[in-house]
Amino acid sequence: MEKIFTPNAPKPAGHYSQAIVHDNLVYVSGQLPIDPVSGEMRLGSIEEQTEQVLKNLAEILKASGSDIDNVIKTTVYISDIELWDKVNDVYSIFFGQHRPARAVVPTKKLHHEFGIEIEAIASLTK
Repeated sequence: MEKIFTPNAPKPAGHYSQAIVHDNLVYVSGQLPIDPVSGEMRLGSIEEQTEQVLKNLAEILKASGSDIDNVIKTTVYISDIELWDKVNDVYSIFFGQHRPARAVVPTKKLHHEFGIEIEAIASLTK
């Protein structure tokens, strides 16, 4: 088992790793819309938040030896299901033709009043 850390994604704020690689799979912890360079919490539109979360996810996958085309499944936590269409638009542009399995979990509230958090499982090879 290998713990993944990259300065190109937000530093873990608690007792967890950005990702763990085990048996050719990458388990990426839930990512929030935080700028990894400035540490700024991106509390703008849901589209801006989603874009930042997906950028963070991509950087962690890259650091692990994987990429977005190897994502098997995502879990998307969203604070207001009414925002789903906007999230899905950004998500579909990010993944393009690739369509990983996905679960969407509406939540009442996310940490720091964020609107979205995404975790993922990916393979190291196609």
